[in-house]
Amino acid sequence: MKYILMMNTMKAGEGVPAWPKKDLQAHVAFMRRFSKDLRDSGELVSAEGLSFPDQARVARAGKDGTPITDGVFPEGNEFLAGYWIVDVAIPERAYAIAARASAAPGPGGEPLNMLIEVRPVLSGPPPEML
Repeated sequence: MKYILMMNTMKAGEGVPAWPKKDLQAHVAFMRRFSKDLRDSGELVSAEGLSFPDQARVARAGKDGTPITDGVFPEGNEFLAGYWIVDVAIPERAYAIAARASAAPGPGGEPLNMLIEVRPVLSGPPPEML
């Protein structure tokens, strides 16, 4: 079954960009190794990092269908920094992968223990909705 692991991180403008260069490099090296390990195991479907919230907009359709956008929203306490989609046999494996991502190194090499939301990916609407 596929699961999305969503990495939520600290408020935009704080945290990672202000880290010492060696800590940033260690964090990036961990994330690259982590994704490579998942790819090598055959469990990785997709993974992407996302831009900071100061580049985000929300969009909706106007009355005539033209897009209406709003944003920037950097005032949030946390934001979605990236995600992995994994394909694993049991939910516990998705939780174990999320725990490993959560422990990515931060300043001084200390584990960040970031919140990683784990959610099943549906292949279609539930039967009761059809």
